[in-house]
Amino acid sequence: MSITVVSWNIAKRRRPWRQLLKMGADVALLQEAGNPPPDVAEYVDTGPVEHWDSQVWNSCWYEGRFKKLFDRWSMVVRLSDRVDVEWYKQVSPISEVAADEIAVSGIGTIAAARVTPKDTRDATPFIVVSMYARWIRPHPHTNSKFKVGYSDGSAHRIISDLSAFIGDVDPSSHRILAAGDLNMVFGAIDDYPQALTERERTVTIRMAALGMELLGPQYPEGRRACPRPHVLPLDNLNVPTYYTVAQSPATAQHQLDYVFASRGFHNSVKARAMNGVDEWGASDHCRLLIEVASE
Repeated sequence: MSITVVSWNIAKRRRPWRQLLKMGADVALLQEAGNPPPDVAEYVDTGPVEHWDSQVWNSCWYEGRFKKLFDRWSMVVRLSDRVDVEWYKQVSPISEVAADEIAVSGIGTIAAARVTPKDTRDATPFIVVSMYARWIRPHPHTNSKFKVGYSDGSAHRIISDLSAFIGDVDPSSHRILAAGDLNMVFGAIDDYPQALTERERTVTIRMAALGMELLGPQYPEGRRACPRPHVLPLDNLNVPTYYTVAQSPATAQHQLDYVFASRGFHNSVKARAMNGVDEWGASDHCRLLIEVASE
């Protein structure tokens, strides 16, 4: 038996929730998710609000500046009764947490849970993490014209939070699956003006230092962009997972969504980008289909 996990940035849309129900998957790692629509809510389990809503543990420092702290979140959602899910409640970034908590340092960037397959004799649980590297604007004192900002700061906060589950120098002692939208084009050429390539490279380096293997997905586990983006080297195997308002699934160019798994455990994990034109789905990001072989 294998456990099917879907990672998907649904851009706070409703249609993706309905498409998730039709997939027969067990767990969804969502980014930029709002509440499920009423016709879906009774069929999915989004767990306790404390596992995804940063407003629960934040103070009221944002009142008078923002109407809401954030309006879309990373979530772990149980989709089937083939698994048990134990959600970790978010708390402020303290140095010691309870068994059902995770210390979080970025707003809306992470959600985590412990998944246990139910239909196997010796079911071994694994930890899942939904990652969303939010854009951060430069400080006003920089006088920067870089209005979009940078995502590597959020990614490093995610890695710091994820590090709490790394309890041994031997990566094979961990069973962690982390996936989501990192808003980065790994492998882009160094002079690509819309990326901070050297800074973004530190994200994969730091993940590898924790024993987290990048599983892609990479071609042929997904359709390659055609024509090849000029910002990618000839030997790059990225598969597009996102399209802009000026594009469509057929003309999508860049991969922003990725899957990582603990070294050793990664041999039991297979990832594919559902980026075919007819299978893309109702968001500007495609789905990542992840199969985890049960032990």
